[in-house]
Formats: sequence, C-alpha cells, structure tokens
Amino acid sequence: MARDLAPIVKRSRREKTALHPKAIKGLTLRNYAPGQHGQSMMRSKMSQYVVQLREKQKVKRMYGLLEKQFRRVIAEAERRQGVTGDIMVQLLEQRLDNAVYRLNWAISRQAARQLVTHGHILLNGKRVDIPSIQLKPGDELEVRAKSASNAYFTALKEQLASNQSTVGWLSSDAKKLKAKVTGAPSREDVTEEINEQLIIEFYSR
Repeated sequence: MARDLAPIVKRSRREKTALHPKAIKGLTLRNYAPGQHGQSMMRSKMSQYVVQLREKQKVKRMYGLLEKQFRRVIAEAERRQGVTGDIMVQLLEQRLDNAVYRLNWAISRQAARQLVTHGHILLNGKRVDIPSIQLKPGDELEVRAKSASNAYFTALKEQLASNQSTVGWLSSDAKKLKAKVTGAPSREDVTEEINEQLIIEFYSR
C-alpha cells in the first residue's frame, strides 16, 4: 500500500498543523516551514493559488491520503447531491481508519491505519484490512478477540475509562472495545480547522 514516507514532523511544519502527537513539540519550537527559506516564506504574502494548495495539502496529509486517493474523494463529493465541501468532509470522516481514530482507539490516524491493516479490527463481525472502507449507519466495529488480550488493547481499555470518545455519529462500549455507527458525520464533529471551500476551489480551477 502506497504511503507518504516524508518525516511526520517535517510534514506538520509544512502544513502548520500537528499531524501526529509527536509533532506538537516540533511545531512549538519551529513554527515555520522546513528548509533554508522556511522563515522567509512565512513572512511573504501567499497568492490565492498557494493558499488553496496549502489547505489541500494540509487536509490530504491530515487524513493520510495520497493525491490520487484524495482526487477520488473530491470526484465522489462532486458527483453527489448537496454541498460539495460538506460531502467531502463527510467522506473523509466516514473512512474506517478515521473512525478508529475518533473512537480514541489510536493516538493518530496513522496509528489507526496500522491497526486496520494489521487485522485488529472487525467490521460487522468480519476481519478487514482496508483503511478506506466507507462506513454507514448501522455498521458495527470491534477489536478482534485475539487482539483484545494483547498489552496495547489492555492498556487502551484503562485509558478509555476516562477518555471515551464523544463523537456524535459513533456510540462505543469502552469495556468491550465495540462501537456502532449511529448516523452520518456532521461538520460540527470535525475538531480540526479545515476550510473545505478552498479545497473545492483548488480542484475547480
């Protein structure tokens, strides 16, 4: 499976947002783009094209998608009826790996993707390993019984006792490491700063 192999801290500095918890310190120390001209780039005024490009790159990296994958999301959002930007966000949120992240079963989307690809997650009782699966209301997620007994998930149960997910479209049982999709994600469920209109404008050029 293709992945963006650039260092996570470097990518976070480029997009000026923490793409992983370990990138927070790096952003605090050097809150400007990487490279020789990183600081001067922060001072210069960006064109509208660059503003749109940076927003697109930020969201694409936030959800861990490659350009081809992101374009497919945009194409599907444009095909459906409704506000394209809202649908785009909904499609990104409904990904299986994102749901695992929103449930606090992983500290980042990157870690959530690994849980899925390594076969630790069951979807409607079946083992799956495709992070991009689109969830729908009624779908049930759970940690595979064999995996639930390992050290990671044993510790996770204790953590979830005081840090259980409160995402509106997901209900969860922290003790059993089970969850159910109760509806569709709304724009209010997204805690990160995203300007979807800039992204739609970028692809509409």
